[in-house]
Amino acid sequence: MGIVSAVLGRTVYLDTNIIIYAVEGFAPLAGQITALLQAMDDAEMIAVTSELTLAEVLVKPLTDGNTTVQHAYQTFLQPTPALQIIPISRDLLEAAAALRAATKLKLPDAIHLATAHRYGCDSFLTNDELFKSVGDARVKILAEISLV
Repeated sequence: MGIVSAVLGRTVYLDTNIIIYAVEGFAPLAGQITALLQAMDDAEMIAVTSELTLAEVLVKPLTDGNTTVQHAYQTFLQPTPALQIIPISRDLLEAAAALRAATKLKLPDAIHLATAHRYGCDSFLTNDELFKSVGDARVKILAEISLV
């Protein structure tokens, strides 16, 4: 077991901001992201995200007309043995609605967290502190943990 899986578990849900950092970079957390991607490459862990992530990450590149970044996201978000892309189903939408009713999460965030729950992810990796308010021990804030 490596450092990443010791901290996050074997199956890790990646919130949209983690995907953005992985594709576009985020200097303050570059070491963390590199360790995460290496753990995926080494089959130390399996990453999971929702199809919703693609819609979220494409907005800015489409707005900016940045086809290079657009293609980078489309390539990164292809299903592989290291990255599972989960379709949005009626069951997930109902679970997300229940989360919204019980928390202050917005619908996209509730869909992400419901997907992580439904697919048995050991942790939900984000850098969005709003998720702290949910009180879910599986939520891990990237800036608050060490993967290196």
